[in-house]
Amino acid sequence: METTLSIPLKKPQAVPEPTVRRMPSYLNVLRDILKQGELYVSAPTIARLLHVDPTQVVKDMSYTGITGKPRVGYVVEELILALEEFLGYNRKHEAFIVGAGYLGSALIQYQGFREAGMKIVAAFDIDKKKIGTEISGVTVFDLEKFRDLAGRLHIQIGIITTPPTMAQSVADLMVGWGIKAIWNFAPVALKVPEHIILQDTHIYANLAVIINKLGQLRNEK
Repeated sequence: METTLSIPLKKPQAVPEPTVRRMPSYLNVLRDILKQGELYVSAPTIARLLHVDPTQVVKDMSYTGITGKPRVGYVVEELILALEEFLGYNRKHEAFIVGAGYLGSALIQYQGFREAGMKIVAAFDIDKKKIGTEISGVTVFDLEKFRDLAGRLHIQIGIITTPPTMAQSVADLMVGWGIKAIWNFAPVALKVPEHIILQDTHIYANLAVIINKLGQLRNEK
């Protein structure tokens, strides 16, 4: 029988972004602990597994509405349910993606999104060779179809995996067509209205950090 848990959560804007970013890691660790048959877990144990401070764990968990019990810590299953509720993993979030190239195709096929409650339901491109094809069951439409389908399906999330020269124009179209949140993978800084949620994931920037740190290690030898 499916277990549900009703937990009073604070408003999302009251939760610091670093805390939100740590929550998926907490959830993954707790799922592993549950698989090992453990019913309870302490904040110091979670902290040790994730290399964070125990007081930070306690503070982060307080945003879920769950508190630990004296001497035993947190009830693992209860905390998992609370984190899933906090992250929205137990709700359905559908998204459109613009850019059906290598990166867009990889994101469409990534199964982890479904586990996190998000599903890419349609892809869009301007390349005539890609339009009408399917990627893991997701149809690639002409970009001109975006507005009509977004309105009919009430899509609020748009993902951009286009070349950088196209990203801003695509973002402008998304805003005009009712998208509320944009996840941008193009290596360019986008300008959107203040009421639009914008999250940048710049792969090249992360790669630059790795290469730079490798260079520093070589110089130290």
